[in-house]
Amino acid sequence: MKIDPYLEKIIQDEQLVEILNTIFDGIYITNLGREIVFWNKGAEEITGYKAKEVMHKRCSANILNHIDENGKLLCQAECPLTNCIKKDIIVKEKVYPKHKNDHRFPVFTHVAPLKNENGKIVGAIEVFRDITKEEDYKILQEKFNTFVKRFISKNTYDEIVSQVTEGKSEMNELKDLTILYLDIVDFTTISEPLSPNEVADLLNNLFGICDVITREYYGDIDKFIGDSIMATFIDPNDAVGAALKIVEALKHFNNDYTMRNKSEIKLHIGINSGTVVQVEVGTQDRKDFTVIGDVVNTAARIQSIAEPDTVFISEATLARLENKDQFEFAGDKVLKGKKEKVKVYKYKA
Repeated sequence: MKIDPYLEKIIQDEQLVEILNTIFDGIYITNLGREIVFWNKGAEEITGYKAKEVMHKRCSANILNHIDENGKLLCQAECPLTNCIKKDIIVKEKVYPKHKNDHRFPVFTHVAPLKNENGKIVGAIEVFRDITKEEDYKILQEKFNTFVKRFISKNTYDEIVSQVTEGKSEMNELKDLTILYLDIVDFTTISEPLSPNEVADLLNNLFGICDVITREYYGDIDKFIGDSIMATFIDPNDAVGAALKIVEALKHFNNDYTMRNKSEIKLHIGINSGTVVQVEVGTQDRKDFTVIGDVVNTAARIQSIAEPDTVFISEATLARLENKDQFEFAGDKVLKGKKEKVKVYKYKA
């Protein structure tokens, strides 16, 4: 196809060509037939193709053969150059061209129509940048984030991200939360005849169920403490819902576990609500983000006196519930570390 005089003028402008060749990004210009009429040094470096190898050819002529993120060949259908020229639009996309060495790599490309003095489209210019390193970093970052989330709570992760992105100097904050404590009854007796690997399997399998249910009810496991779990909830109704579902799930867990072991697993569960402090604790080298305060301690004490496989809650939690009738008064209890007796309520089985 004949080159428009305007394009001819551009590619024969030595000063402009020199400037384009100093740019690290790949740049090429095509006529209306998508035939390449200019190919800069950056394009040579990125793709491996020299200008003389691609001149007056289409990129679909076994040169770049772009595909999109889903593997769709763009040169035959949704070609960015074609869309740019036909629709008079600027196209920005991530695509995967083929290198001369026959491997594909990611680039971010900008395609814009070129117009002559009369405003008529006479071709297009494409500027593309190799983003292989950025993509590799993105994948590595996602893998790292997934790995880190296995070892810290969601609240901790979110707060760390917030601190880094927003430049927060500290993370201490007062919040009204509901705390759920869960503990395996007679864990020492249960674990004594088991090997270390069997103990680990027991805890991981049981706590895995608890984690799924906690997340289902919009809670967050703050920490695992030996054979115990401490979880936080914004809504006390969610905390109670999660606790009851864990008790129900334990029945199915025991159906399988008791077939292989003599011991049946039972749980103490205690819940308390109130103002806690979300705070950084630890050393300069290692910190944890957790909740502390009397509300947390009381939840742990209620759990310690709770009857197996039911749910005990404080009056503070009861007052926040939508359905208070599902609990009955269990008495004024003496809790370790508390000067006054604490009113405790038990789920009506």
